[in-house]
Amino acid sequence: MTAREVPLAEATGAAAEFERALVLATCTSVTFLYAMTVTIANVSLPQMQGAMSATPDQIAWVVTSNLVATAVATPLAGWLISRFGRRNLCIFGVAGFGLASLACGLADSLGELVLFRILQGAIGAPLVPLSQAIILDTYPRHRMGAVLAIFGMGSVLGPVVGPMAGGWLAEAYDWRWVFYMILPFSVLALLGTLAFIHDREPAAKARLDWLGFLLLSATLAGVQLTLDRGERADWFDSAEIVAWAAIAGIALYAFIAHSATAEQPFLDKRLLADRNFAIGVALVFVFGMLNFTPMTLLPPMLQGVSGYPDSVIGFVLGARGLGTLLAFFLMIFASRFDPRAMIVLGFLLQAWAAWQLAQLDVNPSTADVFWPMALQGFGVGVLWVPITMVSFATLEAGLIAQGSAVFHMVRNVGSSIHISLSITLAVHMTRTSYAEIAERVTPYSPSLSMPWMTGAWNLSEARGLAALSREMARQATMIGYLDAFVFFIATSLAVLPLVLLIRIKR
Repeated sequence: MTAREVPLAEATGAAAEFERALVLATCTSVTFLYAMTVTIANVSLPQMQGAMSATPDQIAWVVTSNLVATAVATPLAGWLISRFGRRNLCIFGVAGFGLASLACGLADSLGELVLFRILQGAIGAPLVPLSQAIILDTYPRHRMGAVLAIFGMGSVLGPVVGPMAGGWLAEAYDWRWVFYMILPFSVLALLGTLAFIHDREPAAKARLDWLGFLLLSATLAGVQLTLDRGERADWFDSAEIVAWAAIAGIALYAFIAHSATAEQPFLDKRLLADRNFAIGVALVFVFGMLNFTPMTLLPPMLQGVSGYPDSVIGFVLGARGLGTLLAFFLMIFASRFDPRAMIVLGFLLQAWAAWQLAQLDVNPSTADVFWPMALQGFGVGVLWVPITMVSFATLEAGLIAQGSAVFHMVRNVGSSIHISLSITLAVHMTRTSYAEIAERVTPYSPSLSMPWMTGAWNLSEARGLAALSREMARQATMIGYLDAFVFFIATSLAVLPLVLLIRIKR
């Protein structure tokens, strides 16, 4: 047996340890590239919205379309790895990801931008599960806690560098540069892949259950379109929304029936037979729901309601990454603690951060937003390592690649669903709040007859009435966002009973 045939996790000696470190560094850089791109568009959403004359729910498609495409394509990672090999898949994924990012920057319309974001998400979808599967096979199990914490720093540094650098570039130039800046990072990740990622097993002619894949894709697309279009189309009073919901429901039923009866289904039934993995998938679904929602809500809120510039928004969003980075450093040592306690702590930190954001007024200071975002990021870092450890602790080695793909697919589905629900809630409550405020702002209101209450609003002139209407809209919009953060709190707390079902191996 040659050195190349020996599993790297079992190899010993300084050379093997050095090779493991290089593989870890490369996989971390690939994860950094993907994580930076997921969050980098958020900081410039208000600028994109203005440039493309889009509404809040339309511009949210720049984020949700990418997440949905990633979720749909992620389950293919296991088949792609076995069919084409890890090295070839990583090379194609990184190179294609960079080209799709360039196309996003060159887009001239919202439709083009959404299309290229879909391509970006679909091509980049295998990168994180592929990198994680490589890491899980590269290091022995007893070192997984510290290694996953180091690997997770790629997911953390991306959200730090992306919003900060992207916010500065968007303010200095325009929103297109948040995509152009991805290219040099893509080149570095590609060079690392070419140099250090190798296949230790030959690619196999794996069979793919195309029917199962198409049914799952139809389910996810139907759910996302129902949520994204629902508020604009008046929900189930619209034939369009009924159609999307029907497609999602029928496809889901067909997918479950097909998976239960097929000899080789798209998703291996043995995955959910593993108790810890099944619970871990449920936990990472909620983790995904909480992960990117604040980063999608805050930029339009801070710019549209409070007038923040892009550079300051990028700085505030970068605080989340700094908090996660600190948490990952601590988890290198805290990974020896009971993962159930760390999971509970992480979700409580999420709820606490959202509670602080739900107390904001229309003129928050930078510190009012910076520290809750840092706390939310810290909670993300506390959650990621124990959820990953619990999910894969008892999973068979042969199921790790597909399990990693399912794990990340569910996380991305959770993110896209919660973002859509939060945006929908914010838009709906903004309209409701404006109507309630308008009921109280009438010529017969005693408070409006007092000059010290109306201030610069001369209600006898059209200009004064317009200024009052703008202020009412600003207050109503803020209430909508605050209600979305309350929803975030409820999501954080609702998942806690699941932690009691986790089984810890002694």
